[in-house]
Amino acid sequence: MLNRNRCNFRGCFFLKLRTPDIPEIAERWRGAPVGESDADADAGHCPPRLTEVTIMLRLPVLRKALTGASQSAKDILGAKNNVRTTATAASNLVEVFVDGKPVMVEPGTTVLQACEKVGIQIPRFCYHDRLSVAGNCRMCLVEIEKAPKPVAACAMPVMKGWNILTNSEKSKKAREGVMEFLLANHPLDCPICDQGGECDLQDQSMMFGSDRSRFTEGKRAVEDKNIGPLVKTIMTRCIHCTRCIRFASEVAGVDDLGTTGRGNEMQVGTYIEKMFMSEVSGNIIDLCPVGALTSKPYAFTARPWETRKTESIDVMDAIGSNIVVSTRTGEVLRILPRLHEDVNEEWISDKTRFAYDGLKRQRLIVPMVRGSKGQLVFASWEEALTQIAEAGVQDKGVAAIAGGMADAEALVALKDMINRLNSDALCTEEIFPMAGAGTDLRSNYLLNTKISGVEEADVLLLVGTNPRYEAPLFNVRVRKSWLHNDLQVALVGANVDLSYSYNHLGDSPQVLQEIASGKHPFSQVLNKARKPMVVVGSSILQRRDGAAIHAAVSTIAQNARAGSEVGDNWRVLNVLQRVAGQVAALDLGYKAGVDYIRKNPPKVLFLLGADSGCITREHLPKDCFIVYQGHHGDVGAPMADVVLPGAAYTEKKATYVNTEGRAQQTRVAVTAPGMAREDWQIIRALSEVAGVTLPYDTLDEVRDRLAEISPNLICYNDVEEANFFKQANELAKLVNQQVLSEPLVPPQLTIKDFYMTDSISRASQTMAKCIKAVTEGSSAVDEPSIC
Repeated sequence: MLNRNRCNFRGCFFLKLRTPDIPEIAERWRGAPVGESDADADAGHCPPRLTEVTIMLRLPVLRKALTGASQSAKDILGAKNNVRTTATAASNLVEVFVDGKPVMVEPGTTVLQACEKVGIQIPRFCYHDRLSVAGNCRMCLVEIEKAPKPVAACAMPVMKGWNILTNSEKSKKAREGVMEFLLANHPLDCPICDQGGECDLQDQSMMFGSDRSRFTEGKRAVEDKNIGPLVKTIMTRCIHCTRCIRFASEVAGVDDLGTTGRGNEMQVGTYIEKMFMSEVSGNIIDLCPVGALTSKPYAFTARPWETRKTESIDVMDAIGSNIVVSTRTGEVLRILPRLHEDVNEEWISDKTRFAYDGLKRQRLIVPMVRGSKGQLVFASWEEALTQIAEAGVQDKGVAAIAGGMADAEALVALKDMINRLNSDALCTEEIFPMAGAGTDLRSNYLLNTKISGVEEADVLLLVGTNPRYEAPLFNVRVRKSWLHNDLQVALVGANVDLSYSYNHLGDSPQVLQEIASGKHPFSQVLNKARKPMVVVGSSILQRRDGAAIHAAVSTIAQNARAGSEVGDNWRVLNVLQRVAGQVAALDLGYKAGVDYIRKNPPKVLFLLGADSGCITREHLPKDCFIVYQGHHGDVGAPMADVVLPGAAYTEKKATYVNTEGRAQQTRVAVTAPGMAREDWQIIRALSEVAGVTLPYDTLDEVRDRLAEISPNLICYNDVEEANFFKQANELAKLVNQQVLSEPLVPPQLTIKDFYMTDSISRASQTMAKCIKAVTEGSSAVDEPSIC
């Protein structure tokens, strides 16, 4: 039988072929380095050389190679009972004892996991749940009864009957020794270190270290590395846990970080000075257990105990990452990830983490009206609302355009007010094909498989999207499934770097029609898939032939469902939205795109955070009265006659629905600056001035109104699944539109296109530095001369 284990020390894989005579397999893997000595085996660094053949493969090892070895072993042995299934299915639970307490665990469970199951925390620096096991910090050493030496709990699988002693004298002495070596070269920077108060080394040295030092020699020093404007490096503090290296290689898919040198000369860095080029690079700040990697924009700003932490939701993309907003004295100081297994796990994108400085630049803080000289001048709320009422909103054609960051409460308030003014001209900036079923069926515009569902898929077809920059956390999930579950990925669209390998089928829309008709070879791959998944980017559906593309993709998904015979609970068709407010707007009945308004120009136009430039003065009559309501003076505000300052996502309690249809709510972290107010409150006041008073005065009443229109909008953290895929496909076939010959090219091709995509990130100096560092090199960015 073929077993796969991981080396406790060097992060290597071992293939244990338990059979007396297997010369063919041994010959196949000849040349791979084997454990160096029996002493190493005794120390737990390599598996013991008993009667089995032990062959070591250094990481990274292709999963296909391991799978091939497994198949070869089965062919040679020729015994059905030797086919390896999952450990839980093949074996019964194993009983072990932790400090005398019995616990039943699955075979293959590590000592550390067994201890956590009974509530005992083992100290660790290098081990992380979402990264591969390195086993190189040795802080997790524990004693096994009757074993000659302590073992590394993070890498040692338990065996039946083991008695694990986590608090024995031998365990304590081992931890003290490891801690003493770690502190031997660690600088005493705690008073000036940004990690202070959150430092694992501080906490564990207090808990498990010695009360005195025997070190008298000089400490080594390491030169700091410049890896970009986001992550500050002070590498003298590095303890070589290699978490950042494993994150970059395994999660981010960027092999920029590594180690050079050996022993006392070992250093973590990029080998040559360059920017750490990843859209999720900031997560290494959270992973670093010491102060070697910290946030450069947050440097020397505050201590963690000085800040107030508010749980909220990110609106920089349509994923809806869960975040914690740290504030002090009414200012957002930093943004950290919050654990949510079904959405963002524990990662966030760099735009989510670092664009917060845009919240205090280019802000609208006072109402403004256009004066007699044509300039926008400050005004009171009464003057601004009165001028809108005098524009005659009751008697003229009224329309509204909602931007990508509009929350559900503001959207429903605006909808009710416009409807009471005898108009239904409610549009979103984002375009979506309205032909066929259009937006009447939710299945047409949701990521129906859900974000976490990609981990179950075995074949994924991406159409006209670059998820790496449109939805970084979704792309991280895809890479995770590609790495661990052998996900087969194919792409129709521009040939871009997705951080994983994929089958590029071309960038012509004709490929979609060939797959839909069954003429393309990839259609057979979809039909044979166990759980196929088709994802189309919302940006591609904004083309003139968006309806034809959506119809083709819908047909591909329906054919894949029929061919693969998946269950009714598995959804194949998915649309990856790009902006946070689009799904809620479509759920509430907004029209996608502004074509309706261009064909029927209004006399009064409301812009609710509409900053993408989808409509300009040239598209409207000269006497059109424009009201802009938002939090930044970006694209929409300059052309308005009246500007009303709204609240940003950190300043209001609001509902957002992510691309999979999951309703989540932000919370108030800081008060809105100046005279700015929450959007729904502004619309409520405006409705009263316009003579069509809305029937709600509190947030709860607004949410009751949301529930009347679309109950899923207040079912927080639940996903209301969509249906009617077959009916949607039948209606899509009725669309009389031909695909164009233009290639399918998404708007965000490189990391340069990722940093500035909305009014907040466009106002961020940090995001501007990132673009400069990408285009000109990290050395081109001027940094303050501080420690």
